[in-house]
Amino acid sequence: MDEVFKALADPTRRGLLDELFRRDGQTLSALEARIEMSRFGVMKHLGVLEEAGLVTTRRRGREKLHYLNTVPIRLIHDRWVSKYAEPWAATLSALKTHLEDHAVSTLTPVSWANGTAPVAAGTAVFEVYIKTSPERLWAAITDPAERAKYSFGVEIHSSWKEGDTYTSAVPGVVDIATGENVTVEPPRLLVQTFNALWSEDVKAQGTTRVTWEIEPVGTSCRLTVVHDQLPPDANAELYGGWPMILSGLKTLLEMGELLDTPGSLRYAHGG
Repeated sequence: MDEVFKALADPTRRGLLDELFRRDGQTLSALEARIEMSRFGVMKHLGVLEEAGLVTTRRRGREKLHYLNTVPIRLIHDRWVSKYAEPWAATLSALKTHLEDHAVSTLTPVSWANGTAPVAAGTAVFEVYIKTSPERLWAAITDPAERAKYSFGVEIHSSWKEGDTYTSAVPGVVDIATGENVTVEPPRLLVQTFNALWSEDVKAQGTTRVTWEIEPVGTSCRLTVVHDQLPPDANAELYGGWPMILSGLKTLLEMGELLDTPGSLRYAHGG
């Protein structure tokens, strides 16, 4: 967490995050054009942001695209803002911003409650570092009971063979999704199609894709979740919950505790 605070302490790095918030998935050249600094300077700042997990990158041909990763910021929020204090903190923060900057109405906050998250070119990317083994992380992703502990009570069931289907639901409450296991390479890679089922609005969005990538880093793992093939102007409910899910997963594996989230509390009370 120290790396996150260090990264956010610099105004230039905060400016880079602001640029990615406005338009995610930018190249180094695009970001350089928006920051009054040399290309080398921008690269150094992006390196600090990547080390802190606030920016993640993906290759598209020869281009390297940079994405805002909201998970570390969400983890800071979850550590110090209780579920009871959150409405007050959000209200006071919104009031302060409104009084200081009337342009706030043109911005969309990253928020599970509002179902919003960074997305560009039909792709949303989320990254988190977890103190665990690849095998333990894979089990938490694929075991129905483990999955339900951090994913809003949602259980997932499958044979975990390539080409087979899976289903996910909050038992007795709501069907969440169904799809196909496209690639299954335990404990490193899982690619699935995703057909949302929890409302008529999300059903109309069609088939998207979710990729789980697990990379060992010393005694920890870097987990990257890519939700792509999203339609233009996709319903943000499709991908807006990922920061909360990944925060809950990290809390479970590192501390053995359950993290209260708006989603988990909602379904705990029967929807």
